[in-house]
Amino acid sequence: MTPPRRAPLVLRYTATRLGSALLVVWAAATCAFVVLQLVPGDPVKAIVGSHALVGAEQRDAIRHQYGLDRPLPVQYLSHLGQLARGELGDSYQLQQPVGDVLADQLGPTAQLALWSTIVAVVLAVAVTLLTTGRSRWPRRLSSVVELVVVSTPSFWLGILLLTVFSFRLRWLPVADSGDVRSLVLPVLTLALPIAAVLAPVLREGLLGALDQPFTLTARARGLAEHRVRSRHALRHAALPALTLAGWFTGTLLGGAVVVENVFARPGIGRVTLQAVADRDLPVIQGVVALSAVVFVLVAALVDLAYAVVDPRLRKETGVSAA
Repeated sequence: MTPPRRAPLVLRYTATRLGSALLVVWAAATCAFVVLQLVPGDPVKAIVGSHALVGAEQRDAIRHQYGLDRPLPVQYLSHLGQLARGELGDSYQLQQPVGDVLADQLGPTAQLALWSTIVAVVLAVAVTLLTTGRSRWPRRLSSVVELVVVSTPSFWLGILLLTVFSFRLRWLPVADSGDVRSLVLPVLTLALPIAAVLAPVLREGLLGALDQPFTLTARARGLAEHRVRSRHALRHAALPALTLAGWFTGTLLGGAVVVENVFARPGIGRVTLQAVADRDLPVIQGVVALSAVVFVLVAALVDLAYAVVDPRLRKETGVSAA
């Protein structure tokens, strides 16, 4: 009797998540289209260049080629239709499909984001385990450092790391050189602010978990204190931190724009900044659509992670049945 009851739950959960995902992508694409239409300037100038001598007939031909002479509602529906088919149009400046442009730059950005996330989580967990339940001065020192890091703009933090480790100590390269050493400073620039936000949340959750009955039971069974913290209490404390995953996504995508330009790295961030400067509307819309899809995927992974960490949520979401 159990499987028949769980199957509708899985279907409802899947349909709800899919509907939310489509709504997020649609809202992001719509907002990007509306905002870009409000930006002053002629898109034809971005296509042909600001110094090109192009007559009125040629400008009209270019508008017709890119569909810019059609009414805005028609352009909007055409844009949504392209997204539904997985098409993002052609870049004005690069004269290439936007999908190919983003695919060429996605690898470096994904590598930077992945390593930044890993380093941030490791740093936050390490700081949490070392400062929770200890004397006051480690907690105070950690809180001060976290506040300073969070308050520091990412571009200033990147420049500071460059000044110390590249210009002064000469330990790491200034710009991307294709090796692992050139990835250290960009990763730290993105990871440190995330770790500084994640650590206080984990610390607060760990303090609450250490007073729960299950930790007292674990101690009564003779488990060492470090195992009680790392294997039992920390897992419970991770639940509030998972809600920050959406913020992590926005931080990584937004920070990539700054970090990739500060450290002269290839990636989506540099393409985005150049597209904004050149008013390359298809590329900007493609980046927004890609960001929305990434956000949706991260949200789905967070839901699954909740069910994995907390068994009580598996029946509510239907993950155990799936």
